[in-house]
Amino acid sequence: MKSAIINMKLVLTVITFGLFMQSNYAQDWDRIVNLKGYWKFSIGDDMNWADPSYNDDEWEEIKVPSYWEDEGFYGYNGYAWYRVHFRFPEDFKGQMVYLDLGAIDDIDEAYLNGKLVGFSGTFPPHYQTAYFAYRHYPVPVSNFKKNQENVLAVRVFDAELGGGIPNGNIGIYYKPNSLNAELNLEGEWKFKAGDNKEWKNKNFNDKNWSKMIVPGFWESQGYKDYDGFGWYRRTFKVPDRLKGKKLVLMMGKIDDLDEVYLNGEFVGSTGKIRDNEWENTHDQEYSQFRGYYLPDGLIKYNEDNVIAVRVYDGYINGGIYEGPLGLISQERYTKFWRKNKSKKNIFEIMFE
Repeated sequence: MKSAIINMKLVLTVITFGLFMQSNYAQDWDRIVNLKGYWKFSIGDDMNWADPSYNDDEWEEIKVPSYWEDEGFYGYNGYAWYRVHFRFPEDFKGQMVYLDLGAIDDIDEAYLNGKLVGFSGTFPPHYQTAYFAYRHYPVPVSNFKKNQENVLAVRVFDAELGGGIPNGNIGIYYKPNSLNAELNLEGEWKFKAGDNKEWKNKNFNDKNWSKMIVPGFWESQGYKDYDGFGWYRRTFKVPDRLKGKKLVLMMGKIDDLDEVYLNGEFVGSTGKIRDNEWENTHDQEYSQFRGYYLPDGLIKYNEDNVIAVRVYDGYINGGIYEGPLGLISQERYTKFWRKNKSKKNIFEIMFE
């Protein structure tokens, strides 16, 4: 009985967190492209359908959001593709936006103008559902065509019951008055479950590691129900325009504990990770924003830099789940937090 009560509490926590996240998007994010409406739709699976030049004139139309079973495809389980054509605002000045696809039943890959920009779950033969994940994918503005038509193609696999893109505020969003990085590091990272201190080293070969879209929970990207250690790595170059500036490395929010290394050197942590998993305790570290002040001389110009992030997750979701991520000048970073020093965390909001 006690076990059942604990499990129910965990379920309620997940549901509450999901509702909070959706509510938080609605309050804090501005939609710049509304993608609700009728999309092109075809059952089946063909990777050529991700190509923006593919002719989808003969495809049927389906309402988004909705279950495809409610749109005439009753009883269908399997692969299907959605495509929508749209314009991106020419006067938008930001560097990063988010593609919000709400909930998808069960698995998806999203392609913008032929480039993979987000995915949740794992397709057969190693099927892992992600119907519980709220799709909120970071996309660099440079991926959009500002004076031409853009094409978004979404590959979906449904195993049972409904299927498709059933709910959510479907669109493209940005967060006004947010911490915009001067060098944005959101997007595709390398990831490996497990723990090895050698993985922090700059010259370590991560060629065979999995791809991970960051920010995003690792549970929705092929690591369902995984609790424990995981490492992220990202290689990047720093433009000369940042030379001479004191910099802060923003790592967003991480569930639960982290250690961050730049070019093999430790630069910061939130919580204390212990090598024996059973010794790791955590309180509300997952709700804290990570900003690590970088010492002079650590950033390399005209050569590769490598960030390595050691993460420990104790239960439920895990990983680098919320941005912004990137380099920002110390001046802009401290100015932002002076202005926003009274912001509350999730628990203060829920229980005030």
